[in-house]
Amino acid sequence: MARLIIGWGLNALALYGMTFLLPGFKIAGFAAAVVLAAVLAVLNTLIRPIVLLLTLPVNMATLGCFTFVVNGVMFALAAALVTGVQVNGWLNAMIGAVIFSILSWILNGVFNPKD
Repeated sequence: MARLIIGWGLNALALYGMTFLLPGFKIAGFAAAVVLAAVLAVLNTLIRPIVLLLTLPVNMATLGCFTFVVNGVMFALAAALVTGVQVNGWLNAMIGAVIFSILSWILNGVFNPKD
């Protein structure tokens, strides 16, 4: 349970840190980042697998590159659902999803080891 809470906090920290890296991404405060991290987790757990299954032919035709679009859509949807978060355009949503994945991976690797 503690690892889950630590991971959630690290993802919120990564989202909050993105405001300094991506000019098209604005977040009101750390509380909004915590809520956005929770909403992203729920969307990626429940909806993203269904969307990936439905877009499987397109994903196969683009050799997996369409996954970036799906990740951007999930990121934009989560941002639209959370008050205090603003993503300007689809390109910023896709770039934001990539930056969030990288920052989250680094933070979770450093501060939340599996051992």
